[in-house]
Amino acid sequence: MNRFSRRGALGLIGGAATLPMLGTPALANTKMTVGALRFTSHAASFVAFERGYFTDEGLDVEFKFFEAAQPMAVAIASGDADYAVTAITGGLISLAEKGAAKVIGGALSEEKGIDGQMILASNAAYDAGLTSAAALDGRSFAVTQPGSSFHYMGAKIAAAEGASVKFTPLQKVGAIIGAMKSGQVDAWTIVPHIGKALSGGGAVKHIGMVADYLPDYQVTTVFTSASNASGERAQTEAFLRAFSRGAADFNAALVDKTAGDEAGVEMVKLVHKYVYADQPFEKAEKSIRNGAMRLNKDAGLNMGSVEDQLGWFKSEGLVKDSITTEVLVDGSYAPMI
Repeated sequence: MNRFSRRGALGLIGGAATLPMLGTPALANTKMTVGALRFTSHAASFVAFERGYFTDEGLDVEFKFFEAAQPMAVAIASGDADYAVTAITGGLISLAEKGAAKVIGGALSEEKGIDGQMILASNAAYDAGLTSAAALDGRSFAVTQPGSSFHYMGAKIAAAEGASVKFTPLQKVGAIIGAMKSGQVDAWTIVPHIGKALSGGGAVKHIGMVADYLPDYQVTTVFTSASNASGERAQTEAFLRAFSRGAADFNAALVDKTAGDEAGVEMVKLVHKYVYADQPFEKAEKSIRNGAMRLNKDAGLNMGSVEDQLGWFKSEGLVKDSITTEVLVDGSYAPMI
């Protein structure tokens, strides 16, 4: 594990082969911490844990939960987490440039025909004319932090519409939801299990889809410390094998729906242990199903999307121009697509 201190990690921010077939575990009760958000999009890790896929690989996993992507990157660099799933951010890229983190695969993807991330407007902004993304000019747009995936999505959408927007950092998803409901910010993008619940309940208005502006967007990636990627190959491959089995189960149950109705219900029950766990199952089920987006097969990584994201971060001066995809990505673990 990379031995950066927490303080040091905070200071840093400012064609591969497919995965080997599952065999006898080469590891024995290897303890590791996996970073996650309580989102349906993180279900591959939850499934791998609940169905014993990590255990099959000799991995003793515990989860560490976060409320935004950039703190998760810091946790990887500081050693507070071993593997994690989250969006590419300016912080993650900078940590990779410093030799502290490495993207090793892909997780959530936008895919044509599957409801994905939504563009939302506050009710107040909608009533004042923000009825589509074409009317974003002069509006405020919520992000967690500068250099977050929300920042990237908002900027790309605004640029496509020739709009100038004011980005408002609110640190946590919960704070953004509150600001949207009260009309303190005008617009936001978010995954469907949250977006559909908010818009369906009348708290906000749905005004567009991210996929219309960013088709095939690699929303989240799997990443680890650079030292794990280079020095803990057996452990890293084991993690990705288990993670990929979890993703395959999730896709079959809730995305492709090839596993049958009973499997779908069982998958929702499993995910409910981690997502909307404070709500009764009957209420949470619809939101969890609404959040079922594609999880990449074998943790494949869409390099075209990664290159576009890296190019945007460079163009905004959020990361160094010298950083290449080879600095950010170790392409030896998962298919590069």
